[in-house]
Amino acid sequence: MEIRRPLIATGQQIGAGWTPALSVVKALAALAFARRAGGGAVFWLADEDHDRVEVATTVGFDGERILRHRFSFQAEDGTAAGWLPWGEVQQRAGEALWGGLPAPLEPTLRGHFLALGAPLWKRGIVPFSPTDPERRNAVQERLESWRALPLERLLAAEAARLEAAGETLVLDPRTQSAWFSLDPGTGRRERIEEGVPCPKGRWLSPGAALRPLLQSLMLPVTHVVLGPAERAYWRLADPLWDLVGLPRPTLLARPSLFVVPRGLALAPSMLPALRSGDWESFAQAPLALPSRSLEESRPDPAWGPEIAQGYLQTLAWTRSKLRRLDRRLHRASAQCVLGGDPERLRQRLFPLGKPQERVLPGILWLRDEPLLERMLEALTTSQDLLCVEES
Repeated sequence: MEIRRPLIATGQQIGAGWTPALSVVKALAALAFARRAGGGAVFWLADEDHDRVEVATTVGFDGERILRHRFSFQAEDGTAAGWLPWGEVQQRAGEALWGGLPAPLEPTLRGHFLALGAPLWKRGIVPFSPTDPERRNAVQERLESWRALPLERLLAAEAARLEAAGETLVLDPRTQSAWFSLDPGTGRRERIEEGVPCPKGRWLSPGAALRPLLQSLMLPVTHVVLGPAERAYWRLADPLWDLVGLPRPTLLARPSLFVVPRGLALAPSMLPALRSGDWESFAQAPLALPSRSLEESRPDPAWGPEIAQGYLQTLAWTRSKLRRLDRRLHRASAQCVLGGDPERLRQRLFPLGKPQERVLPGILWLRDEPLLERMLEALTTSQDLLCVEES
């Protein structure tokens, strides 16, 4: 019996500055699992996707102030991410946001992404572009044969089944195309309707629901590291693997990772309360709150209705003011527990109200070699929520 060496794959649509930073976490998680399993790890560059807004949108910082930025690319609408130009204009804009950047390996967003990922590649995870002409030409005949199969009908039926079971669809194959054409010269990607042949000289490009099959067609994948939304749409392909004659990889959940300031007593279990601003939950003992000093206060019947009504109104106003003092007291108590101001920490770990790995560009972590080592070490555990100290 032939024993397959484990090949662990993960990937992400390529984005400016490796945005979002969770791409770095996925890559390191795949590498950590590969080392444990005695196999290899591959990062799938989703460079044929064409969500221009997503790949161009990122953030930088002016001190602690977040700067939103959207890169401008002089390319026709529908151009796949790997073909978007990365020249002097984009390089200067990136350096203004994040400081010095390595030169792109080619004058495209793919070349920029590959250059920034060098610290990961040298650690052993291999970048894989499904749009490399030699690799892609080799699978075109097989992709054409898939179009003769009822893949779209099965995807729609599975979507209906999951919906009837109460599942939320993050991708609906009944409204999103299963197939596109991709011009290998210009990167132009266009939807192909069912039954319409792919234009001559273009590649068949599977939509998101069929991408799991393309990945296993091009690579002998045994395991895949996926985030929650990805796992949801991978489920759509469950009925298809046997039909196309490919083994279904084992799905591994991507952990969530937070890079936290050094010296804080912050456990992963504290993160939900921190995100919601629930400072009261950090109290180690009940506090004597200012608002409770008036809990038993009542108007004297001898005052009469007019004075009593005025007293109750004033009491309600005073209590609202005292509750603000309650929050200040809880914040001070939480600061003693954490070793830092909880509000500033919340803004640091949940910028724009979202986990930092979904907002920050990965370049901020990729340029910090010691941090990458600590992240990789943390990801060797089986925990799904991790905190790693910054450098």
